[in-house]
Amino acid sequence: MTGPESVVRTIRGVVGDDPFVGLHIPDITDLEKQRVRECLDSTFVSSVGAFVGEFEQSIAEFTGAAHAVAVSNGTSALQVALELAGVTGGDDVIVPTLSFVATANAVSHAGAQPFFVDSDEETLGLSVEAVSEVLSAARSTPEGLVNAATGRRIGAIVPMHTLGHPMHIAELVTLADSYGVPVVEDAAESLGSRVGPRHTGTFGALGILSFNGNKILTTGGGGMILTDDDELARRARHLTTTAKLPHRWEFEHDEIAYNYRMPNLNAALGVAQLERLPEFLAAKRRLARRYQDAFADLPGIRFLAEPSGTESNYWLCAVRVDGAQPERDAVLEATNDAGLQCRPFWNPLHLQAPYRHLPRAATPVAERLHASVVCIPSSPALAPA
Repeated sequence: MTGPESVVRTIRGVVGDDPFVGLHIPDITDLEKQRVRECLDSTFVSSVGAFVGEFEQSIAEFTGAAHAVAVSNGTSALQVALELAGVTGGDDVIVPTLSFVATANAVSHAGAQPFFVDSDEETLGLSVEAVSEVLSAARSTPEGLVNAATGRRIGAIVPMHTLGHPMHIAELVTLADSYGVPVVEDAAESLGSRVGPRHTGTFGALGILSFNGNKILTTGGGGMILTDDDELARRARHLTTTAKLPHRWEFEHDEIAYNYRMPNLNAALGVAQLERLPEFLAAKRRLARRYQDAFADLPGIRFLAEPSGTESNYWLCAVRVDGAQPERDAVLEATNDAGLQCRPFWNPLHLQAPYRHLPRAATPVAERLHASVVCIPSSPALAPA
């Protein structure tokens, strides 16, 4: 395999000589500051204000979803989306083991239990074949499909579009529909990613986005629930706004709910960032092409390009290192020592302390990916026009 120092030189050849290059740094300009000042001047800085509605409408138009409901973060978005999809206490929810811990935590917050399955080598996302094995072995009952491994009803499937690369979502939805299991897309990382003309997060019954500080578009913290279903959208707004009934002055609430709505102040930042999203996406693709060219002739290391038939937002660019985890770790040590903030994949969820006791499927591909992938600096500013 190519030595770690060669990897450092290759990345430096793309990103330049700044002493420190972050993994993904938000790009904030005077436009964002202007929108936030407008929000501050309005005094509507909490969950009521014009920017929230504007941001929701703009995200719906950009993604093609009929409805977008802004919430406090991606985890709360996924939790509520699961509950809207019919997930209840005692259910299993099929999730990829190779994902950020928030995916599993949202399942737990919804009262269910994550059931971890394997990844796909090409897309890095949830393996449709692995899901098919779980569903085909399941037992059909009047209450729904029961997981043969746990005896629990399978309440939903949550695919995640890893690093912004779309997984085989159309195939997964077709499979899930044939068994009557809803799909809730964790599109937290994939704003701007598409399969053909269709945006990720719009294939399942519901989808979610994240606008954390390290995402392609940031609101500081925030998330969005996407759906084409009018009633699910109405319920999403109601549940995330403390289930308050409309009235000029009375505080009447008709069920136990959540205070999860996005503050207007965050939405103001999001409105400005969304104006610049085409610019960010173009920069990401330029950076990805430069990395792909730079790594093309480096033995033992491969740039991870978008899956065939998709358009990735390249939220995080990444390379796959030949060999086992020691080779990956040598690259991580060399790059970080050189001021290049590189990171591995998240530790598989089935190895995390809160979840390692749970039943799961075999996950050999996910474990190989975790042991070999390195995420490299991916800020849009690294690829100026």
